[in-house]
Amino acid sequence: MYSDRRTFLKSTAAGVVSATTATLASTAPLAAQAGSGRPGAFEMPRNMTLLNLRTAAGPRLGVKLPQGILDVAAAATRFKLPAPVDTDDVLQNGKGGLLATLVAAAADGPASLYLQESAVQHAPLVTRPEKIIMMGFNYRRHAAETNTPIPANPTLFNKFNNTLNHHGGTIALPAAAKQFDYEIELVIVFGRECRNVSEADALSYVAGYCTGNDFSARDLQYLTSQFMIGKTFDGFAPLGPHLVTSDLVGDPNNLRLECRVNGEQRQDWNTNDMIFNCRQLISFASRMMTIKPGDIMFTGTPHGVIFGKPKGEQVWLKPGDRVACSVEKLGELAFSLT
Repeated sequence: MYSDRRTFLKSTAAGVVSATTATLASTAPLAAQAGSGRPGAFEMPRNMTLLNLRTAAGPRLGVKLPQGILDVAAAATRFKLPAPVDTDDVLQNGKGGLLATLVAAAADGPASLYLQESAVQHAPLVTRPEKIIMMGFNYRRHAAETNTPIPANPTLFNKFNNTLNHHGGTIALPAAAKQFDYEIELVIVFGRECRNVSEADALSYVAGYCTGNDFSARDLQYLTSQFMIGKTFDGFAPLGPHLVTSDLVGDPNNLRLECRVNGEQRQDWNTNDMIFNCRQLISFASRMMTIKPGDIMFTGTPHGVIFGKPKGEQVWLKPGDRVACSVEKLGELAFSLT
């Protein structure tokens, strides 16, 4: 579908940095975006690219800026300003305004506040969501390759927090299964409580998006009529590298997705081919449950998975394999298997 992966990755990175640079061109608009910045004012993050830094003390919030990765805790100490601890704190407690105020204050701060991303160890983008909502068979060609009828309604299931994994992480393949498979997916990250919302309003509840992989053990996924046991091993939900706020992403249903194994392209498609678009998925799910700030929703994978190949051509993932996934504007998520 696309021939030049390198051009795609360069344009993706450039888009994120240029959007953030435009935001920081003046501190006045950024301070205005923060609103009052008062403690207790619930605000989603805006005009930001966020990540969690992995430290001995636990996840620590970073903001990707042209100068590097802003260490939020260090900046808060220097400027004596309140700040969220990690992305869960930003999302679940509505500290987007506080964070914007701190980022504006740090715009001309010393280089010591910034880390080079190449030296950063990533933590999962979220670590304690109340819900991890999954979506199955949301692309027609994926449904066809797995001989699955086109669903009349969204096929929802779930994962648990033990599955959360990070960019640069590893998945220890469990002995209980043999048929391991990748699934590149766009992941929605919620920033407002969401219940019985219309399709027209659905995206206003979204804080941002990230790249995810619904890693699966197919032999256990189809052992019973329920998917759960094939989806919920430790580390089976890598996310990363960044959480990009929704205003920087624009239309979530016009993004290229790509998955590679050991450098070989396996999936390459676009979210504009979803059976149920993001607005429809959010509205449908919100009629079934209350979605909380910090909850995440995987939106389904396109065709190209191992399970969709003829049985004689199914070469399952194994220890030593390296999986890399990209969603346009969101960056590349990479992890290894052991």
